[in-house]
Amino acid sequence: MNYILPNVNVFVQGRFVKSNVFVMDGLISEISTTKPSSSCENILSDLEGCFVFPGFIDVHVHLREPGFFYKETIETGTKAAAHGGYTTVCAMPNLNPTPDSRENLAPQLEIIKKNACIHVHPYGTITVGEKGQELAYYDEIVQDVCAFTDDGRGVQNDDMMRDAMKKISKYGKIIAAHCEDNTLLHGGYIHDGEYASLHGHRGICSASEWKQVERDLALVKETGCKYHVCHISTKETVDLIRKAKAQGIDVTCETGPHYLVMNDMMLEDDGRFKMNPPIRSEADRLALIEGIKDGTIDMIATDHAPHSAEEKSKGLAGSMMGIVGLETAFPVLYTELVQTEIITLEKLIELLHTNPRNRFGIGTPLEVGQRADFTVFDLSKRYTINPEDFLSMGKSTPFTGKTVSGACQLTLCGGKIAYQR
Repeated sequence: MNYILPNVNVFVQGRFVKSNVFVMDGLISEISTTKPSSSCENILSDLEGCFVFPGFIDVHVHLREPGFFYKETIETGTKAAAHGGYTTVCAMPNLNPTPDSRENLAPQLEIIKKNACIHVHPYGTITVGEKGQELAYYDEIVQDVCAFTDDGRGVQNDDMMRDAMKKISKYGKIIAAHCEDNTLLHGGYIHDGEYASLHGHRGICSASEWKQVERDLALVKETGCKYHVCHISTKETVDLIRKAKAQGIDVTCETGPHYLVMNDMMLEDDGRFKMNPPIRSEADRLALIEGIKDGTIDMIATDHAPHSAEEKSKGLAGSMMGIVGLETAFPVLYTELVQTEIITLEKLIELLHTNPRNRFGIGTPLEVGQRADFTVFDLSKRYTINPEDFLSMGKSTPFTGKTVSGACQLTLCGGKIAYQR
């Protein structure tokens, strides 16, 4: 179908322009002040004054299928993504089967083709079964994956990671690393900080993250591999990556919305506050803010990780790690970072679209002649986050009850409606 969005604020070449957007045959045919033709049957006049963004890109999403469809499916996860303004996501490989070979990737590709309402790019694993013992069959899957990761598990063996980097670099693909040194965990499940000390919880030290980042950066310098650090959470990690970039090392990184707007003293003994890595100290949060402001942190990813209600009902100690985030990311970040003038709206779009598109080579720019993958938000709309409104099967979020601004009104993917309020 063809659509006209009249008198909207369109993000064009890094700035917002009041224009009309014309969509024809799945493509953006025109962005101009040309008067819309009354003969078009789909003039979306109810969107006047709204903001049109390029479809957001999330390089870190758990869609749980195949293998764990009781938590989420590709259908429900991509509907949730569209509700949050995303038109492209990268699906993590901690599935059953894990996509470490052509045979094991095939079921996931088939479900994506059948049920996804937005673009889904699967990751391949670094090691077989994400067990860290032997390298995955890269040559069988490299054409169909966006990058390689063992997300959820850090590759513990230095030689294994070195070999993976050498082989993957030959394909020009990225290694996206979950950095976690298992020898430093000691049974922890929240940040080893003030809250843990006050309430008798076992803590996860910051070194469990940054020590492995430090190791990997040395290996990247040796191998020349394209390297991306997942969900960074500590001030030491920010500093390491900043220094590595200054040395010309090919590294990018992401952090999550919750790490940017929360600290460990905001925790409650509830599973909706439990994720890996954990929400850390205020000093860490402020370092992350500086990291996004100075370009050390390239992008914001949700690490959307749905679980069943039962799995998240056992407090901080007993609940599974992971929260949902696709449907809250933009409004939370807009409210907490843009409306407070910490960053500009243009910078937020850079973090949610431009930088992940440039680094991973996925997604679509908001330009004439390009595929109509974009989202429309009413930035004036204020509401309270209620997980019962989520399209995701997962409902566990630390932002329950938070009042935010910015509601998604429409998401088009390939010119088709993926979400409409």
